[in-house]
Amino acid sequence: MIPLKDDIPTRRFPIVTVVLIAINVIVYFAFEHGLWDVGQLGNERVIEYGAIPLEITEPGQECAGLAGGSAIQCGPDSAMPDQAPFWVTVFTSMFLHGSLFHLGGNMLFLWIFGNNIEDSMNRLVFVLFYLLGGVAALGLQVAMDPNSVVPTVGASGAIAAVLGAYARLYPRARVVTLVIFIIFFTIVTLPALLVLGLWFLLQLLPAFSEPVGTAGGGVAYFAHIGGFLFGLLTIRLWANNVNEDYELPRRTPVY
Repeated sequence: MIPLKDDIPTRRFPIVTVVLIAINVIVYFAFEHGLWDVGQLGNERVIEYGAIPLEITEPGQECAGLAGGSAIQCGPDSAMPDQAPFWVTVFTSMFLHGSLFHLGGNMLFLWIFGNNIEDSMNRLVFVLFYLLGGVAALGLQVAMDPNSVVPTVGASGAIAAVLGAYARLYPRARVVTLVIFIIFFTIVTLPALLVLGLWFLLQLLPAFSEPVGTAGGGVAYFAHIGGFLFGLLTIRLWANNVNEDYELPRRTPVY
């Protein structure tokens, strides 16, 4: 299922959401030099600025790319080329992506659901919520696979926090969704809780059905789970301007 739009208009322009999308796009094309996917330079920057669990759980260990980023070697930081500090990568990893498809999918979800979550709180508070959602997402991923040397990159953990928040605040919003089944597809309008609930289920199934570190061929499912739960459980602490009348247009009779 691919969401296309929701039916809740924002009460102000979602400037933070637009800026976040712009930063992710600029980083991908200008910093990683990505096209359909990232090349050698992009791989090197993913390794340097992506969040590597081993570096986080074992301070003093540092990982660097070999052979143009096609392999990773880890060891004492004194013996490795200088890399970005692990605490920096916790944040920089949220703005890196591995392919154009990875970037595009994340930005689509951020645009559809992020604008209403931004609209529910102060803009600076939304920035903090977004970043802490990404940190919480990475925290669960690292906890489940602490010795991994595979860089975790992408905005999906922070965006998952936005999705969890949306499911909590606007469960009965309507989402226009593209449903694809093998070679057939159709467009339907579904409740947000159903769309986001199915999305969450699709993260849980591979996360717990395959060995940690192999699920999804590199997809950080536990980061998605951690981010979603963070947003779902904490959004009421952040949101002080929720659109409580979001269903009103559907309830108001037209004569």
